[in-house]
Amino acid sequence: MKARVHVMLKNGVLDPQGEAVRHALGSMGFDGVNGVRQGKVIELDLAETDEAEARKTVTDMCEKLLANTVIESYSVELG
Repeated sequence: MKARVHVMLKNGVLDPQGEAVRHALGSMGFDGVNGVRQGKVIELDLAETDEAEARKTVTDMCEKLLANTVIESYSVELG
């Protein structure tokens, strides 16, 4: 089973990479970009076939390693 985890900084947490991208876009003539938030996508290929068990396992992975839950939020897609 495939899993995709989207990790983003929580609202209110400063995103210096996103701000650098916003600034670079402005210097390249892409006006009108008022904000950029940068995150990461992690794709996992799991041996698990039960969707509920896979979701539980991936959530555990996120809580322990893949996301810093103090400053980041995450969402899990299974397919």
